[in-house]
Amino acid sequence: MYQRVEGINVWGTPDPGAVEQMRTCAEVGRVRATALMADHHLGYSQPIGGVIAYEDMVSPTGVGFDIGCGVMAVRTDRVRGEIAGEVERLVDEIARRVSFGLGGRNDELVDHPLFDAAVWTEIRELRHLRDTARRQLGTVGSGNHYVDVLVEQRSDHGPAEGDPVWVACHFGSRGLGHRTASGFINLARTGRWGEGVKGGTPQETPALIDHGREPTLFESYVAAMRLAGEYAYAGREHVVAKVLGLLGAEATLTVHNHHNFAWEEEHDGRKVWVVRKGATPAFPGQLGFVGGSMGDIAAVVEGVDTEESKAALRSTVHGAGRVMSRSQARGSRPKHGRVRRPGRVTPAMMRERTETFGVVVRGGDVDESPHVYRPLRNVLDAHSDTLAIRHLLRPVGVVMAGAEVRDPYRD
Repeated sequence: MYQRVEGINVWGTPDPGAVEQMRTCAEVGRVRATALMADHHLGYSQPIGGVIAYEDMVSPTGVGFDIGCGVMAVRTDRVRGEIAGEVERLVDEIARRVSFGLGGRNDELVDHPLFDAAVWTEIRELRHLRDTARRQLGTVGSGNHYVDVLVEQRSDHGPAEGDPVWVACHFGSRGLGHRTASGFINLARTGRWGEGVKGGTPQETPALIDHGREPTLFESYVAAMRLAGEYAYAGREHVVAKVLGLLGAEATLTVHNHHNFAWEEEHDGRKVWVVRKGATPAFPGQLGFVGGSMGDIAAVVEGVDTEESKAALRSTVHGAGRVMSRSQARGSRPKHGRVRRPGRVTPAMMRERTETFGVVVRGGDVDESPHVYRPLRNVLDAHSDTLAIRHLLRPVGVVMAGAEVRDPYRD
């Protein structure tokens, strides 16, 4: 069930900062509808878990820096009983064979037809990004990005030897998306491409590109965004294929979608551009994968056709949603003689929680501990009138970038 808060449709417990941020967004440009999913929290310029429908406009700050960030999950033809003794070896192999970390390069150069797309040369600013993008295709990055091995929970009576094994990954368009977003945000605000976005804060108003006033810039951004989205899809497909190879498995069902993107859609009989930042499309019959924390369930959900689903702009959560920031979780590192501020989560706390849950973890830091996320069941329950849960999954292996990697990207 949702509530109206300051004119915004809000699911779950309203976060005052995110509501205020969305209210600011609603006052800029031709906004036709807004919604906050139950995992919402403060983001850069637009809340994470925020959905905005624009008339003939698009927001590069709303889509964010990790254009096309999303998840891919596949059910395999292997079952729990077949991997019971393999999980430790498997996560070690994933950590060794898949490149994690900020700015990482893939040791196995991946060729893909998308690198032959005309848009690389048609949009002048993209030309110098292609070589870096080629080197990074199939790398996972850092922050909250992961590769998971999961087992489906098909019975309320507990695990069974025949429960299907799933593979999932979460990441986006890497350096290509970040530099594309930065460039178009600068073009929208100053008319110059530039190399970075100056002074970005959560309080900034959205950068907007108006199709009527700047048709060339609008069409260029949409083309570049779609290219970054194709790139993100290709990267996730490459990583999942690699893990399937390590498992000796085939995919029997695939769920794949973005949650940082803009789509031209029809809502209430009107064509609009829907910007979802950290929100999953959930049209009737559409499947989506929603991950929890490394010590929580995950789910494959399906959109349903209800009035509440319409009010959500056919959207749902993309995860469990943070309840504390990264700096709150890990504290401040000593710098320039300052005293270190202790974090609210320690490595021992994280280890105890994940070991109790029964998941093998490689990498990750305390700012990705289960302590910093809501229980996934709570946010799914908040959307019970907009979706149906089709598969409940439990991670048995999680691989992320190591604790030494710091991710400066906003989202």
